[in-house]
Amino acid sequence: MSRGNALRALLVAHQPADAQERAHRDAMLALVEAGEAVLSRGHFEPGHFTASAFVLSPDRESVLLIHHSKLQRWLQPGGHIEPHDADVVAAALREVQEECGLSDLAPLGDGLFDVDVHVIPARRDEPAHKHFDVRVALWSRSEAATVGDGVSDVAWVPLAEVTASRSDASVVRAVGKLRALV
Repeated sequence: MSRGNALRALLVAHQPADAQERAHRDAMLALVEAGEAVLSRGHFEPGHFTASAFVLSPDRESVLLIHHSKLQRWLQPGGHIEPHDADVVAAALREVQEECGLSDLAPLGDGLFDVDVHVIPARRDEPAHKHFDVRVALWSRSEAATVGDGVSDVAWVPLAEVTASRSDASVVRAVGKLRALV
């Protein structure tokens, strides 16, 4: 099965939590029909897929956030899907390893945990575009996170303390789903 078909299957199976997430999923289903090019970071109109992970601490009371060097915000680990990634879940796992040094991870549930579409501002050689972010939920067996690629800091943040002032609305929305999950 191609990566695009695998992604389409994950999106079809995903049950959005609300109308906003349903709109994100529907936009993703429309975009995936454009073919494999939408998995490439060079596809800017309207954007491309990315993969990220909400990682729970061993005691499941905190979530791992990174301080993103370019965006200057606290976000979940994640990033672009690379040509060698088998699928979007593999891309999310790789990003957690690269950005936070964590590899002893277990999935929480089957399939996608959340989906979100957000605008990335223009910079140097890239126009403003959208990231169609597919998100998985993971549990870490270790709290030994380290600062990695594209990250200026990492922190385990208690779920109740993730607020819009510390992060952004899409992270707060997904953490609300995590709190209901655990």
